[in-house]
Amino acid sequence: MTRHAPAALSLVPILRRAALWAALCMSATGLAAQPDDREVTLTSRSGSLTITGSLLGFDGRFLRIASEHGELTLPLAGVDCTGAACPDPESWVPALRLSGAARLGDLVLPALIDGYARARGLVLETAPGDASHAHYSLVSPEGGKPLLQVSFRLTSTEDGFADLLADEADLAMAERLLDAGELTLARDAGLGRLDAPGRLQLIGLDALVPVVAPGRRITALSLSQLSRLFAGEITDWSRLEARAGPVTLHLGPETSGQTQGFEALVLARAGRTLSEAVVRHPDAEALAEAVAADPGAIGMLPFGRTGATQPLALTGPCGLRGAARAETVATGDYPLTLPLVLYRPMRRLPDAAEAFLGWIATAEAQLVLRRAGVTGLAPIPIPITAQGDRIAGAVLSAGADTGLEELQRMLRVLRPRERLSTTFRFETGETALDAVSRSRVVQLAQSIRDGRHNGESLLLAGFSDGQGGPIANHDLSLERAEAVRAAVLSLLGGTLPPGVELEVAAFGEALPMDCDDSETGRGINRRVELWVVPLR
Repeated sequence: MTRHAPAALSLVPILRRAALWAALCMSATGLAAQPDDREVTLTSRSGSLTITGSLLGFDGRFLRIASEHGELTLPLAGVDCTGAACPDPESWVPALRLSGAARLGDLVLPALIDGYARARGLVLETAPGDASHAHYSLVSPEGGKPLLQVSFRLTSTEDGFADLLADEADLAMAERLLDAGELTLARDAGLGRLDAPGRLQLIGLDALVPVVAPGRRITALSLSQLSRLFAGEITDWSRLEARAGPVTLHLGPETSGQTQGFEALVLARAGRTLSEAVVRHPDAEALAEAVAADPGAIGMLPFGRTGATQPLALTGPCGLRGAARAETVATGDYPLTLPLVLYRPMRRLPDAAEAFLGWIATAEAQLVLRRAGVTGLAPIPIPITAQGDRIAGAVLSAGADTGLEELQRMLRVLRPRERLSTTFRFETGETALDAVSRSRVVQLAQSIRDGRHNGESLLLAGFSDGQGGPIANHDLSLERAEAVRAAVLSLLGGTLPPGVELEVAAFGEALPMDCDDSETGRGINRRVELWVVPLR
């Protein structure tokens, strides 16, 4: 089978740019051992260069092959393709393969696919699958031609990442951030920086909530108490409340990204390991039923899926207290907020797939996410009149370094404004944004470009944790606010559109959202908030 290209393009520059690490990835993940029926031979129109390899993908214009030179991406228009696997552009159907977290693949993304089909006037067809696979087709209502086929492999964050490395998926679905080791492995395998903007696509936010059986007199736990419970150090409720009884521990499956995120945020940061006495459950529904029926139980459930259990707030020695609510999850102020993300390697995707992925950030898609029980990315307005608890907490927790004058200055600046849930957070002691916040910068710049903030003055209010002196913390919080502003302006070409202002202010440690006794709490306090007011 031979496809002739209409235009001659030289392969030499492309060959020179071949990634050598991709060859290592092939040997490590089995790409070099592709079946013979995937083998193709590509010959430049001049006939001077010939490359043979296994076809890995085709996006409608470019072929991606595994060759002896590594993984190469070549324009079909510049070569003659020989082999049974050579695509026919006329009959080719765009496809998108996703693998990973079942929470994304069996609920969130199917709801988005359905919403996208309705918004675009397409017919959504489903094909038979099984417990771990699902298949969808977006079909033109005129002529019934498939415009995009989407397939899911429902496994775990870890398995989705493995499929991405093995080139068995185009995108990995994750309900936690990849750790440093996984990011390094991906970079070394030629997938690029998966935590960079454009490589990490934030879909929404979820949270884990500690829950107990109804009737327990306890209403809140600290992160320290939570870690000691799940490490098996606290085995009887009498150490936490008056009513005695043995503690039983309940969690979701070991492969759940949310469970792994809980272990990283709560146990590992406290230097503890998970107790072997934990009872595992296959899904949130089974876990909720087990906790509700067990008077001694404590478990961790996703926000909005706590069933008949009794949710607990999180507190700390400084007296601050936080509960999982839509606005605290959207801002990331709730300590156990976890992202729902897609990881996208440095590979081309079909235009139809890019159109769907781009639609996820629209207002239509955010409504779909809300109906699916997921906190989306649309900014939630939070009037200052609704922030009495956290302002009272700022006053009560203020130390010698935060005087009345500083609190009054903060309120004078913020009082005329309304907070939006868009919040940016940072690495420890740095002005470097974390991975999720880098995506939020892109979203803010896009919303400014799209005119959603026309006629508004935007204020980036910087805050710090309580480590260090007041002057240093003020300066660091100012640097962070300015870093966010610079990043937004850079994406906008250096200037703001007419009718939009973007200012900065810094308040150091004046408004803590959590206690500074843990790295999780300090990470929540290192932030830049977005506040708005109409321009006069």
